[in-house]
Amino acid sequence: MKWTLEQAQNQLTQIIDATTQEPQFIYTQEELVAAIVDPKLFQEFLNWKQQTAQSSLGQAFNELKQLCAEENYTLEIPPRCDRANPFSEDNEYSL
Repeated sequence: MKWTLEQAQNQLTQIIDATTQEPQFIYTQEELVAAIVDPKLFQEFLNWKQQTAQSSLGQAFNELKQLCAEENYTLEIPPRCDRANPFSEDNEYSL
């Protein structure tokens, strides 16, 4: 249901009771400023958000680092090989 800010201030108890049926929306003029939902619905949202949250690249590398430490694993890095640089002056294609 839609409520104005004035109505919400005067009838907060009624609004909270109505959240068991459906979310309650509070507006100032035509702008939505608040939504009041049932606590169980909000908890479901928080659980969903936590399950679907993607970890950052930094977090993924920290997990990988921890796994490598637990398994006593070291990454073998091959020696670096020089390769032709197309931007160097001794290149046949340089200007």
